[in-house]
Amino acid sequence: MKAVIRDTYGPADVLRLGDVEKPAPGDDEVVLRVHAAGVDMGVWHLVEGVPYLMRPAIGLRKPRAPLIGTDVAGEIEAVGAAVTRFKPGDRVFGTCDGAFAEFARTAQDRLAPIPENLTFEQAAALPTSGMTALMALRDAGKVRPGQQVLVIGAGGGVGTFAVQLAKAFGAEVTGVCSTSKVELVRSIGADHVVDYTVEDFADGERRYDLIVDTAGNRSLSHLRRALTPRGTFVIVGGEEGGRWLAGMDRQLRTVLLGPFTHRRPLVVFAFPKPELLETLAELAEQGKIAPVVDKTFPLSEAPEAVRELAKGHARGKMVITV
Repeated sequence: MKAVIRDTYGPADVLRLGDVEKPAPGDDEVVLRVHAAGVDMGVWHLVEGVPYLMRPAIGLRKPRAPLIGTDVAGEIEAVGAAVTRFKPGDRVFGTCDGAFAEFARTAQDRLAPIPENLTFEQAAALPTSGMTALMALRDAGKVRPGQQVLVIGAGGGVGTFAVQLAKAFGAEVTGVCSTSKVELVRSIGADHVVDYTVEDFADGERRYDLIVDTAGNRSLSHLRRALTPRGTFVIVGGEEGGRWLAGMDRQLRTVLLGPFTHRRPLVVFAFPKPELLETLAELAEQGKIAPVVDKTFPLSEAPEAVRELAKGHARGKMVITV
């Protein structure tokens, strides 16, 4: 089968399309015929091998696993002996190791059925970014109806889901984005939009009960200026801090700051859980969230998709089609 392979770390040009053996399912696993795969910053981190602090887990000098891609949508091709949740032909989405391929293997509890109103491309855009936004708002931020919620990076992958989820939970939502994404953020339900190139959301005009920062380059003191006295801010990802930390420095400072302030700072990392996927599927089926797919690329153009993602200009999500 065809798959996108990385033999070493580096820019997107290290990726190549090659032939690998088609996977077979273990007892609790399924094999998917991949129709679409989502592209997120986790892919870029694995291609580049940054932050260096994660190298002991993924390979010090070269990748331990040659295949990339996490978010996947497709049809069940084969099931293991202990699989009870799915059968061949089912349309599913979720996470796996090596989604940029014609076939992928994953555990059954990393998948959920695709709602009938979603395409494979939309479903592939949903897992990691959707789960991250859901955990940031519901689990970490404890969002409640009527709250004032600020989403920084509202036009990006996690941000577009965060805006829609906050509205679904009954909050009044302000989205922060660049000029080119203002209309997009307004179209997905934001009550107010701040163009950060001409306005500062922390100018004292408004205060927020919950801030979800997906952009990764604001100082913690800047965020605190926009919070209510008992407000919460949630840090999601970050790309600053050089190749050793690559955004983790701000997350570490957030954790260390927590015990010393009544404005609760929290950090979110998304881990695949069936409950999260099923909640997202239910909300999508009800029309409360809709994945925003900016561009699609064929499997052979995966390096170009990773390059585009690294530029930081994506409107919503980018997806590989297979």
